[in-house]
Amino acid sequence: MAASDPNLNSDPPADGAPAVLSAPALQRRLEEEINRAGRHGTSLSCLLVTIGNLDELSREHGGDLPEQALAYVAAALQRQLRRFDRIGRPSDRELVVVLPGADGPRGEIVARRVLDRLRTIKVEADGTRRPLHISVGLAAWRDALSGEDLLAHTRAAARRGIGPDASSGIETASPPALGRPGAS
Repeated sequence: MAASDPNLNSDPPADGAPAVLSAPALQRRLEEEINRAGRHGTSLSCLLVTIGNLDELSREHGGDLPEQALAYVAAALQRQLRRFDRIGRPSDRELVVVLPGADGPRGEIVARRVLDRLRTIKVEADGTRRPLHISVGLAAWRDALSGEDLLAHTRAAARRGIGPDASSGIETASPPALGRPGAS
């Protein structure tokens, strides 16, 4: 697979944390951030990035291409984030970004920037260049939401972000109501 992204930086975060957390490590990190937000009264958002055409890419170009595409998207995501934001992989088809200190509107700014950046990525396999169908879901934490609940809200928002024509955009979870983003 070849991918085009001139701004790619696959270096790990400066504090030595791995670039992409495993599902168990992501769950631990999310619970830590929820506890911190609850203790200090700070905000927390999660962003879920999905690639809607992974199955199609796998059927047409082999099983390794989806894995490579996800790794490439994770590396491109890292470049768009603060050094203390963390990317995790809760499943083999998703990437989650934990955004400590980001309320709904700030999270939406990050989501728009991430979506704009990721939409420029194309994969090349068997001589064909194809865009990735990126969808981004955003949810802000509030009291009484567990890490699993927050991920569920984020997943629901990401599912709403994929249009019937396979277009992609940003959706925000409700509750809390974060407003509806305009067409992107």
